[in-house]
Amino acid sequence: HNPIAGSNPALPAQKPRLRRGFFLLQKSLKIRKVPKMDFEKLALKQPLLRAIREAGYSKPTPIQEKAIPVLLQKKDLCGIAQTGTGKTAAFALPILELLLISGVIRASKCCRTLVLLPTRELAIQVADCFEKYAKFTAIKTACIFGGVSDIPQKRALLHGVDVLVATPGRLLDLIAQKSISLKQIEFFVLDEADRMLDMGFIHDIRKILSMLPAHRQNLFFSATMPSDIVDLAKSILRKDYETIEVVPTFTPVECITQKVFHVGRKQKSLLLKELLFTHPEMNKVLVFSRTKHGANRISETLSKAGIASAAIHGNKSQTKRQEALGNFKTEQIRVLVATDIAARGIDVDNVSHVFNYDLPELPETYMHRIGRTGRAGKEGVAISFCSPEERFELKAIEKALKMKLPEGDSSILEKILATLPKESKPENYQQRKSKKKKFKSPKAQETPKKENTENSPKLEVSSLEMGKSRKKRRNRPGSRARRRLRGEIE
Repeated sequence: HNPIAGSNPALPAQKPRLRRGFFLLQKSLKIRKVPKMDFEKLALKQPLLRAIREAGYSKPTPIQEKAIPVLLQKKDLCGIAQTGTGKTAAFALPILELLLISGVIRASKCCRTLVLLPTRELAIQVADCFEKYAKFTAIKTACIFGGVSDIPQKRALLHGVDVLVATPGRLLDLIAQKSISLKQIEFFVLDEADRMLDMGFIHDIRKILSMLPAHRQNLFFSATMPSDIVDLAKSILRKDYETIEVVPTFTPVECITQKVFHVGRKQKSLLLKELLFTHPEMNKVLVFSRTKHGANRISETLSKAGIASAAIHGNKSQTKRQEALGNFKTEQIRVLVATDIAARGIDVDNVSHVFNYDLPELPETYMHRIGRTGRAGKEGVAISFCSPEERFELKAIEKALKMKLPEGDSSILEKILATLPKESKPENYQQRKSKKKKFKSPKAQETPKKENTENSPKLEVSSLEMGKSRKKRRNRPGSRARRRLRGEIE
């Protein structure tokens, strides 16, 4: 008799026990269902939601909540948002969703989505975001930019890509070489449009726009909207486009402590070193310089003082820029010195302090600089060095902020000034004055010469002897005329 074969009448009663045992096992192992995210309300596919969950995001930002539903309806969008508001995911996620829905196979040397950015660093960061969100899909992404060899980029474009992130200059070069075609573009994204105009890319953008197909979805993002940006947006977007403006919940004035030190230009490097030595909590510092040579000079000065630092600017090769940025992200170096062009291209978390070694000419640039710290509501510190020549820039910044920047600790400045030698400017000025007094008029110069000739008989020389000495000094052997002259004298 086999009780499991079905002859046992108590067999049906065993099923609840098995279920009860499974639930007890589930409870003991603490197996819980994955909580639903707010991103699921945006009607995205499971591969994208899985990638979002793996990236650690649970709630969409305000611009993502507003932009994703609009873009999923295949409408054109004009977004006004600053860096750090999550705008990359706001256009990357709906584009990936629409690419998955369409299911079109990519053609060789073609792309379906084009994203234009002003700097190499921004292009790399946006391409990394697309790859991160499309991790569990078959969507292919490529990134092209200048400053490096174009052979690997041509190889990546040979079989076609779904998403192409590019800078304008290198894109036009590859189009001229027939390595990429824009005939099959479905989505066109122009990010950091105001920065594009500042860097002089307007002519390149118009060339690229003339190569795009008429039927496409356009996305336009900018931090500010002056009149020239509005004209550019109207030339790109269709008439029924929607505008979304997102004001950041935390403004720099609220979450960033700002200070200013009034110091001479030559003492700025000493003040920077003193602050870094006396404040060990400055573990991730970003220093902004106005010029490329100034950035190199600051980095060399800090390195000689034993402070790990690196410089990043337009003259650096792409490999060196990426190496410096990667070392700064992983905290292998303490200080990263950058220029204004690289200001918007730096996306590093947990920057503790920002130094304005040279004050920028525009208050908007100051806001972008200090916006590298104090992100996502975290506290940050922005310290500015103001020399006497930069007082007008400081007044413009304070006018834009509608507040006067508090001054830094004066004891640090006194300590630095005490170690310096005394200024030599007054002495040099007196020396110049004394030199000016020594110069006399021609009449005054003639009188002492007469007195000297009368009082010094040794200087009396006959005119014949003076002529001989002049001729001896003037003539050198080697020519017939000189030999003739020598014979006449003898």
